[in-house]
Order: sequence, then structure tokens, then C-alpha cells
Amino acid sequence: MRLVTYQDRAREQAARAGVLIDEYVVDIARLAAHDHADLPATMLDLIDAGPPALQLLRSLCDMHRYAWPVGVATLIDNVRLLAPIPKPRKNIFGIGLNYVDHVAESSRSLDTAREMPGKPVVFSKPPTSVIGQGDAIEHDSRITQQLDWEVELAVVIGRSAKRIDEAQAMSHVFGYTVINDISARDNRRAGQWIFSKGQDTYCPMGPCIVTADEIPDPHGLALSLTKNGRVMQQANTSQMYFRIPALIADIASAMTLEPGDIIATGTPAGVGAGRTPQEWMVPGDVLEAYVEGIGTLRNPVVAI
Repeated sequence: MRLVTYQDRAREQAARAGVLIDEYVVDIARLAAHDHADLPATMLDLIDAGPPALQLLRSLCDMHRYAWPVGVATLIDNVRLLAPIPKPRKNIFGIGLNYVDHVAESSRSLDTAREMPGKPVVFSKPPTSVIGQGDAIEHDSRITQQLDWEVELAVVIGRSAKRIDEAQAMSHVFGYTVINDISARDNRRAGQWIFSKGQDTYCPMGPCIVTADEIPDPHGLALSLTKNGRVMQQANTSQMYFRIPALIADIASAMTLEPGDIIATGTPAGVGAGRTPQEWMVPGDVLEAYVEGIGTLRNPVVAI
């Protein structure tokens, strides 16, 4: 299933969880209520509810797909898609230097090591950095002149994980989404990345979460990023150095992963810092980050 968080443009309602079916966004809680059942109205609550909630949702969607009850389905053109999880409970876990070609370009331009890391390189992005489909990436020229892009496959955790091995890891995945890991390259501080990567609007996410059953192998997905229609990054998740089970097990070895936690799995080569000459985002640019099987996340850049 393709799950979204949305607002109805006509109703100006609070953010609600929906499922994308054909050209409609179907309100999950309202669909259940029509059949005297109960499903959550927010994405985090839906994730918390676990597999039984998804099973019920699938059953209801199958039952009503060709005749949605009144007030349950809205044409997608009439809604605003927010980030699937508009405000995560915790920082997003970012993974640095997880594609061989990106390690090579970073060593040339960002003074990182030429060798592949022995363990996953983990940093974080605060919940306040998250924006959704169509929202603006803020360019503050007083802070940065080197604003950069990074398309990434992101993993959404479905159930708690602590001190698990890699063989168990994938059973803890709820689904997948797209993240553009925006980075102010001139804001790194003594090797610490959170100020560079954690500023407001620096975590575009969306347009949806695709449940794990729809993507049986997340290590064979095409991913790309365009700036103003020009391809800047193009690769495949098969090129990850540390794969998703290793990332989950590594983080969970020291920090409990909880339902709704998000891991951005790293970016391939083609970032602005690695180009010759270097190239940065400026106000007026439009970024489109794509991951096969999930969709395209589109965000403009604006000056503040």
C-alpha cells in the first residue's frame, strides 16, 4: 500500500493518514468508521497499531475500491500531501558514505577518508528539518553558500528493535519512502554534521510510504535526482556498501529503534560538492528526488 499524510484543500482540516488508490486519497479512519471499525487517523498511530491494522485496511480497501463511501475518498488533485510522517518522534538517522562512488567523490572534495568506513557512519537530522511534497527548501545566504542535494532511500521502522542480528532486521521494517538529505557543505563543524544537515527544511520526505510487502527487495531500486530537469544523480540501491539489515542491526546495537523511526540509507555520487566545477542549489532551483517503486519528491528552493 501507498500511505500518505494529507490535508484536504477544501476543508483545511488537520493532517490525516490516507492511502493512495488509483487517483484518490482514501481517508483511513473514515473508511474504517463507515464499516463500524476503528483505524487510526495519523500515520504514527497507524504504524503503532501494527500488522492487524494494515490487514484490516487492505480488506476494507478491497471491499470498497470500486465504490468508495461518501466522504471517504478525495481526488488527489484536491489534497495537499505532507511528509508521510510530518513530525517524527525522534531525530532521523542518517547514514553517511554508504556508496563507494560517493566515498570517492567525498574524499576529493570534502576531505573525508578515501577508504570505505569500517562501520556505518551515523548522524541525525531533527524532526524540525522535515518538509513534504512541494514544500520549499530554505536557502539562507547568511549561513551557507554551498547548499547541496542527496537523494536517498529511507526505511521506516515498524516495531521496536534492540540488540538484534541482521537476520531479524527486515522483520522490523514497516515500509520505505524518499528523502532528499539537504546539506550545507560549508557548515560542517570539526567533523560534526548535524548543523550542516539538520537545519529547518533540510529533510524533504515523501511523497508516500510504501509498505514493506510492496518492495520485497529494497536493494535493487533505481534512484535519481534532477535539478531543474537535469540529471545530477543516477544509481541503484544495489550499490549500497552497508545494506539495510546491517544498518538496522548496527543502530539497534546501541540505540533502541522504535515504531516510526526513520533511517536514510545514504546517497550515491553526483552531489554538487563532487562535481567539477562544484555546483550548488540556489533560489529558483527545483529538485526532484526519485526512488523506483515509491515515486518522485519535488521541492523548490527559496531565499529567506
